[in-house]
This record gives sequence, structure tokens and C-alpha cells, in this order.
Amino acid sequence: MYMRVCERGSCIKMAVAPDSRVLSYTVYKWSSYSSTYLPENILVDKPSDQSSRWSSESNYPPQYLILKLERPAIVLSITYGKYEKTHVCNLKKFKVFGGMSEENMTELLSSGLKNDFNKETFTLKHKIDEQMFPCRFIKIVPLMSWGPSFNFSIWFIELHGIEDPDVVQPCLNWYSKYREQEAIRLCLKHFRQHNYTEAFESLQKKTRIALEHPMLTHLHERLVLRGDFDACEELIDKAVRDGLFNQYISQQDYKPRWSQIIPKCNKGDSDDNRPGMRGGHQMVIDVQTETVYLFGGWDGTQDLADFWAYSVKENQWACISRDTEKENGPSARSCHKMCIDSQRRQIYTLGRYLDSSVRNSKSLKSDFYCYDIDANTWTLLSEDTSADGGPKLVFDHQMCMDSEKHMIYTFGGRILTYNGSVDDGRTSEPQFSGLYAYHCQAGSWSLLREDSCNAGPEDIQSRIGHCMLFHTRNRCLYVFGGQRSKTYLNDFFSYDVDGDHVEIISDGTKKDSGMVPMTGFTQRATIDPELNEIHVLSGLSKDKDKREENVRNSFWIYDIARNNWSCVYKNDQAVKENTTKALQEEEPCPRFAHQLVYDELHKVHYLFGGNPGKSSSPKMRLDDFWSLKLCRPSKEYLLRHCKYLIRKYRFEEKAQTEPLNALKYLQNDLSLTVDHTDPDETKEFQLLPSALFKSSSDFIPLGFSDVDQTYAQRTQLFDMLVNFFPDNMTPPKGMSSFSRLSVIELFLSRISGCTSITSSLGLSQKPFSTVCSSSIRCCCRVKCLCQMEEESCSSMPTYF
Repeated sequence: MYMRVCERGSCIKMAVAPDSRVLSYTVYKWSSYSSTYLPENILVDKPSDQSSRWSSESNYPPQYLILKLERPAIVLSITYGKYEKTHVCNLKKFKVFGGMSEENMTELLSSGLKNDFNKETFTLKHKIDEQMFPCRFIKIVPLMSWGPSFNFSIWFIELHGIEDPDVVQPCLNWYSKYREQEAIRLCLKHFRQHNYTEAFESLQKKTRIALEHPMLTHLHERLVLRGDFDACEELIDKAVRDGLFNQYISQQDYKPRWSQIIPKCNKGDSDDNRPGMRGGHQMVIDVQTETVYLFGGWDGTQDLADFWAYSVKENQWACISRDTEKENGPSARSCHKMCIDSQRRQIYTLGRYLDSSVRNSKSLKSDFYCYDIDANTWTLLSEDTSADGGPKLVFDHQMCMDSEKHMIYTFGGRILTYNGSVDDGRTSEPQFSGLYAYHCQAGSWSLLREDSCNAGPEDIQSRIGHCMLFHTRNRCLYVFGGQRSKTYLNDFFSYDVDGDHVEIISDGTKKDSGMVPMTGFTQRATIDPELNEIHVLSGLSKDKDKREENVRNSFWIYDIARNNWSCVYKNDQAVKENTTKALQEEEPCPRFAHQLVYDELHKVHYLFGGNPGKSSSPKMRLDDFWSLKLCRPSKEYLLRHCKYLIRKYRFEEKAQTEPLNALKYLQNDLSLTVDHTDPDETKEFQLLPSALFKSSSDFIPLGFSDVDQTYAQRTQLFDMLVNFFPDNMTPPKGMSSFSRLSVIELFLSRISGCTSITSSLGLSQKPFSTVCSSSIRCCCRVKCLCQMEEESCSSMPTYF
């Protein structure tokens, strides 16, 4: 059994246990309510009744509802019902928290509702360390309504989850144990950081809880306790060899590395040995043979019909055909689309743009061709796909191949007509093509979705200049961007090809400036099913606020699993007439009407041609060829960086007692770990000698004033090195899963009978007192457990 849900707007197919059901709850507490809009109204779904809702008395925070479940349950999702019409009081932003008590809750969701009449379901966080945890209380916190000055309204809430005691009770037992264990680990970490050795050893002996992986304990012993920096380097070297830094590397941002490709030529430097300048062409790549195929395009004056193949291994273009029409193939064209079936070694092409002056009943037929790579032959599959139940003649559409099922999907594109109008010419409104599927074996078409402007959950809006990608593993089409008439679209949705289901990932209405690709046209996108990533190269963008069009490059990556966009490359300067030659040598100039393909096996993008958008040369097209590799820090780089950190701290330690030896160490050993060709590293290295003239107090890290200087410095270095290791090996990094108060209470309950710990901390066996303070004050050495997060407390219990 599966349930389709949205996680912060993302499409997820989540496996649901067979006993998942609607959970019963009562409205336990609320911040306020106005008039007759009582909190209990959310228990009943009455979309046609405007008064059937909870409405806060004001929009000043904090406003909230706390729901109490009938019994503890694993809460999997939350469903919001709405009024039958759009409403200014709908929640544009909200958060959901959950926990076993109302005082101690974990954030389960941060999202927002669309201002429409459709119910929305969101999955809730219900796992910690891959283990499910139960909740008894759910807190909904409205943050913003669609009307800026209006109060918050919630019409209906439904919770889904598992309440079977046989499932929930083990999770509850695990969660209680987990909270206690994490509390103790946080205390152990604090004691060791501040060199409370006796307290650390006593607590660890009593609880038998490990703070970290034994390898990190060994690293701490060698580095912090013994100051054996050479052994520390050996341990880091072993960790890198064993792949322990791989998780850290996978979480780092990509950095783009562009390289211009200069292909080899057979006959001198003749332009006949490579494709000429063009835009609106098409490219596909056969990843098995590392061959890029290029067909057609517009050179600024005419459509092209040449067909090329580029061998990555040989770094050479080969002309397959100067004119495919003469070889029973497609005529010259641009704004068409191609897709490749690498398994069967076939290339398909559909659509083209025709100037209105040459359109007639014959030329407007939508021909459909297949090229057999091994046989080097073209086959006309259809003279007119619309007559066979497929799309009419379109341009700027999208096509994707499903090699496993031998299917082709095509979506969008503008339909060409005699005079640019729709069908009979009675209206000037453009017409767009829907979503079609072509069954390659049967040679038949199926219409999956018509073009629709409705806002229904299963409706999709056709467009041109968009992106569409097929994910071979989760078997979904991803569609985003594009243009419809004069409107630039920024929505993002997926289509389940097997389940015939549309899921809106983002409706494009949220103002996430800088966090998502700009509303655009002629974006180029690729997908990596293995990494579960979508890559987007934007060309022509539309800035709605400035009301101007700019040609600029930006490269974005969408992490499908995390529902997260990240920008890895951006050229913020619009193209100008005096674009520098140096810039052109380092990276491709901003452009549109270019083509981008991706070799998912070797993780390389290839870009060719396009329109640079120069107003002084409107017919100018490009013929440059580029490769793009997205690079993360390598193991070798991290090893060198870690050795640099170790030797830097060793130098600073020597500088306090042996300045002459420290200077020699800086010149002979530390310098070996610096990349002197890197300006930033060189500058930092040049500033290091200043440590020879600092006082000893300058080296004490913040928050370690009560600890020996050397111990504090080494502890700081240890904490830095630990960040490179997997999370399941490291000490806890914070108290995000439960409140700070819970940590203290759990810790004090554990040591209440342990005189060795309380005496070592200077704590007497006296009852709790509560004081308003920014720390937990102990009579002796414990300064502040809250420093583990460097956050202040308002009221904390303490011993005296």
C-alpha cells in the first residue's frame, strides 16, 4: 500500500504500514479564537460552511492549536481541509511540532498551503536515526496568512498514522531510551571538553554509554591528551583510505569546472570538420559509447539539416550527413526535439518551427522519424502524428525516452497553424499541445493529459521552452519552467507514468528569491537517477520586478530526496558588447537556444552553440563546445586540509614556547600542506607568523576560559576534525530532538545517586531550586551546560 503525499511541497511515494489509519484527537489547547470560530470546528470537514473553522483572535505570534491524540501514535501525515473558495485567512506559512508532552516537542514540518479549495496532505517527520518515534501531542503554529493583515484560519485537520500498541510501544521504549542516551552523551561531551575527567569517567562507568566511535576516542587520546600530532595525522590518513570522509564529501556543494573542447580535425583547421554556428539545434548522448549526436538548428539565416556525431574518446566530430532529407530523413529544421534509446541504439525526432510565410496544409503535417545508429538509416514512422492520434505539429516542446518500457513521452510546445491562430483562425490565442505517450513497439499514440488552465490537482498547463526529464528509477516525469503566451511559468510538478498521477512539487507562487532558479525560458536540464539530482542551466531569464530580460548563466541542482535547490554557478552580468576574451576562455558566455546533454555514467555535461543575445548582432550564433564537471572536494584535498589544520595548531602551540623551532616548522613542514597557487590559502599562510608575537591568552578558544590553554586548543582542533567523520561515529552536535531542560533533568536524575560524580562537580545532594539565569550554576566548576549549543536559558533548575 502506498500513499502520495507532499513533503514541503515535494512529491514522495511513501510506503505506509497496513494499519495506518485516521487518528482520533481532541483540541487540547489554543492561543486564542475569535467570535464563533471555535477551535473544535477543525474536527469537522465542511468546505461549504464559511464559519466551520478556527480563527485566531489576532495575527500576532504566538498563535497555535495543540491537538491531543487519543493514544500515542506514529503520526505519518497531516491533511488540511479548506473552504470551497480561496480565502485570505488560509495559512501561507505554518509549522507543525509533535512530542509525547506539550512542553517537549520536535519540529515535524515547515511548509505552507496553496490558496485554493483543494485539500493538501503533508508527510511529517516521524523518524530519528531511521527509527520511528511516537507523539501524543501535535502543535500547529500559523506563521503567515495569505492576506497580510488577516487573522489565521484552519478549516479542517486530519491526522494519519499508526496507533497499534504492538508497533507504538516498542517505538516509545526506544525513544525514551534514545532521549536519555543522548542527554548523557551531551553531558559526557561537555565534561570532556572542559577536562572534568573524574566526572566524565564516573558517568561513563555508571551508564556504560559510549560517547563516540572507538576510533575517535583513540584520536582524542592521541591528540588532546598526549599531543601526538604525528599519530593524529596517521589516523586521519587511515580514515580517508577507509572512506570515512565520503559522507562529508557527498554533503558539500558542487563547484563547476568548465573546459572548452577543441576537437581534432582531419584536414587542417577546416570548418567542414565540425558543426557550424547555430541555435535551436538538438543533441543527445549515447553514454555507452560516449558519443554526442547533433542535428539541425538555425544559423541565423536558415534552418539546417546536417547530422553530426562527436566521439568523446577520440575528441573528434564526424559528419554523418550533410543533408538528412536527401537520405530519406527529416528536412532542415530547428526548435525540434530528439531523444535516444541507448539500449536499442535508436534516435527519434519530432516537431519543428516553420515561418508563417511557408505554412500550408502539407508543410504543417507533423512528421516523425527514427534513426538506426548501427544501420545508419532513417525511417519515417509517421507523415502526420496528429492523424495517428498524436500531437499536431509543434515547436519548443519536450520529449523523453523510457527505454525500459520502450515508450516516448512528449509534452507541451506551441501548435503551428496557417496564420499563427488556432485552427479556424477565429481567435488569436495560441494553442499548446498536451501530454502524449508513444508506444514504440505498437507504433501508436495515447493522449495522457490535455492542455488545461484549471487549477485541479490532476491538471497540467502546457507551455513552451520548459524542461521535462524522465527519472528511470522512480519512473516519474519532472516538468518545470517555460512560457505560456506572455506569462513566464515557475511551477514544478511530476507525473507518475505508471500510476497516471500528477503531483505538484511547487506551484511557483512562493517568494523564495535566491533559493530557486529564476523564472525562465530556454532553461536546459538534465537528470542523474543514480545521484537523484536534477541539473538546470538557465539562459534567458525574466526578472518580473525589473521588467527586463537578461541573458545570464546560472547552474542549479535540485536534490529530489531533500526537496532542495542549490545554485552552484552564476554569472550575474548580462551579456554586453565588450564581453572580455578572458571570460570567454574560462567559461561559456551567457546564451540561450543552446543545447546541453549529460553523461550520467562519467558525470560530464556537454554544451554546444546557442544565441548570445547581442542586440548589435541579432543573427549571430555560436559554435563553441564545452564540457562541465561538477566537482566536490576530493579525498586528497580533505587529507591535505586536515594535515594543514593539525600542523597549524602544532605550530601555534610551538610558537608559545619554542618560537625559533616554530618558525622552522612553519617553513619546512606546515608549508608542505599549503597550495601556494591558491590565493586564499597563500594569504592565510602568510598571516601565520603573527602567532609568534601573540600573548598566550590570545589562543584560548571562546568558552574555554576555565580550561588549560593547550587542552582547549587541542580540543578545538579535535572538534574541527570530527566534522569530517560520519554522523554515526561522532559525539552529539546539539539538542535538536528534545529541549535543553530535558537534558538537564535526565542528567541530574542519573547522577542523583552517584556520589563520585556529584562530589567531583562540587554538587551537594540538595533538591532542585529554580533560578532565572543564563547558566546552570554549580558550586564548583560546571559553568554552563547550555554552552553545548551556545544558547541562553531563561529558567533552569540547579543544585546548591
